[in-house]
Amino acid sequence: MADRLTRITTRTGDDGTTGLGDGSRVGKDAPRIAVLGDLDELSSAIGCVIAQGLPEALATLLATIQNDLFDLGGDVSIPGRETLATAQLAHLDAAIETLRAPLPTLRDFVLPGGSRAAAACHLARAVSRRAERSLVALARVEPVSQLAQRYLNRLSDVLFLAARTLNAEAKQAEPIWTSRR
Repeated sequence: MADRLTRITTRTGDDGTTGLGDGSRVGKDAPRIAVLGDLDELSSAIGCVIAQGLPEALATLLATIQNDLFDLGGDVSIPGRETLATAQLAHLDAAIETLRAPLPTLRDFVLPGGSRAAAACHLARAVSRRAERSLVALARVEPVSQLAQRYLNRLSDVLFLAARTLNAEAKQAEPIWTSRR
């Protein structure tokens, strides 16, 4: 494969703009750029979860999701592009069922925490929800793939169940919300 990134510093963004994948330039505070930043942060948060040392199946799932997020970011960076596939969404749906099946039924609200890996996964879930909100905000002003919105909606569920799974495997009790009233 040829070198794809030969220069990291281009100085073209010094004026407060950045280039989209189609060659157009927009302000770094544009809604489309906010989505890209949230997706980048989400992938980084998932990388922090993976770095905790996970069971192989969960690490593989999360690495696949990172690759999907890169695809989704590519779609966002080129207005009108839609490469995210329904198979990627179906993979999340299957993961939801696989992760949910062995877990005890929830009877209370779960607070973020428990094991270190589960806490990191809850943080990634919160970032996922922010990315979804910013994508929905973008969709109000510019065309955005419905599949991308559905993918991010499911992803927060996958990350929630992954956090619960990590606590169960660590034999760590899930922190439960208790009303102070």
